[in-house]
Amino acid sequence: MRTTRLLRSSTFRVTVVYLCLFLASAIAILGFVYFYSARFMEQQTRETLQVESDVLVEMHRYRGFAPLISRVDRRAQEIADYSTIYLLLDARNVIVAGSLAGGFEARLPAEPGFDHLRLIEVEETKVHTFDYLMLRTDLPGGGALIIGRDVSDKLRTQAVLRSAIFLGLFGMIVVGLVGGLLMSRWMLRRIEAVNRTTQQIMAGDLGQRIKPAGTDDEFDGLINNLNAMLERIERLMKGMRQVSDNVAHDLRTPLNRIRSRLESALISEPDAAEAREVLEQTLRDADALIATFNALLSIARIEAGAPQSEWETVDLAELAADVVELYEPLAEEKDIALRQDEHGPAPAVGNRQLIAQALANLVDNAIKYTPEGGRVDVRATTAAGPAIEVADSGPGIPDGLREQALQRFVRLDPERSTPGNGLGLSLVQAVAKLHDAELRLDDNHPGLRVTLRFRPVPPTLAPASAAGPAVVPA
Repeated sequence: MRTTRLLRSSTFRVTVVYLCLFLASAIAILGFVYFYSARFMEQQTRETLQVESDVLVEMHRYRGFAPLISRVDRRAQEIADYSTIYLLLDARNVIVAGSLAGGFEARLPAEPGFDHLRLIEVEETKVHTFDYLMLRTDLPGGGALIIGRDVSDKLRTQAVLRSAIFLGLFGMIVVGLVGGLLMSRWMLRRIEAVNRTTQQIMAGDLGQRIKPAGTDDEFDGLINNLNAMLERIERLMKGMRQVSDNVAHDLRTPLNRIRSRLESALISEPDAAEAREVLEQTLRDADALIATFNALLSIARIEAGAPQSEWETVDLAELAADVVELYEPLAEEKDIALRQDEHGPAPAVGNRQLIAQALANLVDNAIKYTPEGGRVDVRATTAAGPAIEVADSGPGIPDGLREQALQRFVRLDPERSTPGNGLGLSLVQAVAKLHDAELRLDDNHPGLRVTLRFRPVPPTLAPASAAGPAVVPA
């Protein structure tokens, strides 16, 4: 079964396709080298035979047949190892000069031109085979000259070359297939590790992670990205469970209160004034529920991302002045000094409405948690980038609980007696992530200092002006 998976794997198929392409190119190249080499060796022999034949034919033309007989006999006697054969035939195709030693069976070429001839020499228990390339040239007046050159060594060289080519191609096939199987097995092993982990995650174990091989290759990069995605999914799932629990806890109390109030009103049959008070209290609780759902919807929309075509250059100092003016009556009602530190323009790029909503949440939280007689300071700065700071003199948030305070429905008041739904800082954090801004919670000694720092405005954008927004390029 495992072997079948290896053979059906994409890696093995790619290896086979690549091997076929490589073999085709290797066969083409090696075949060209072989045939060119064989042709070159035969051409070289042909040219040698042609030169010798031309010399002897020229001698026959100028000196006659008798001197040619002597020359051919002398050359045949000089060659004792059968590397070259010289034969002179008369008009009746009878050998008159040169000879073939006894024990040879030969088929001499009958037509002018080149021909191949195999001679077999039998010596008791041994048989010797000679391969010749023969050239027959007809002589004027009758007769023919035959010259042969032993090409056995060249043919053996060609045979060795052919064997080497076939062995090399066979080795390529074996190495390619074995390499393909090993690569497929290696890749399957890594992919199976991913599959096992994903199966465990699908079974409900969200804490499982894929272990990288430590090779820092493409697979490790993919695994690291998958692990980061799984971390994010696990955080989101935990956040959803926590949000569900908190929503159930925060909504159950006002809903039970509404139900009890209405049930009591039905039983007691109240007069008009009491009925009106019951309806007003029920309306306030309904408004609180609607505010909670509106806050959740706002966070969802912000996390979905606002189109950058709606972004503009915003003066944070001007925005802070508007928010301070809006919350001054509430601060005076609680006897809290709400002030804005004077500062020059602090331009930032983003969605004006969302930044204003985040700033309003920060100011509202500061006023809500600051005791009577305290103070809340709002400041827009440009040091290290445009930023908004909201500082109060309230109880603050302990360092170990600041990350928790940014989560949805988290309220550090254990009795949850303070008005609110625990979504204020979550909305601010969502706005910060949307604008790639930094949200910091620091100690104000006493109280809490919240800083929302944006990226610097690109030089190509003009500062905020009444002429209209500057749109950020997508």
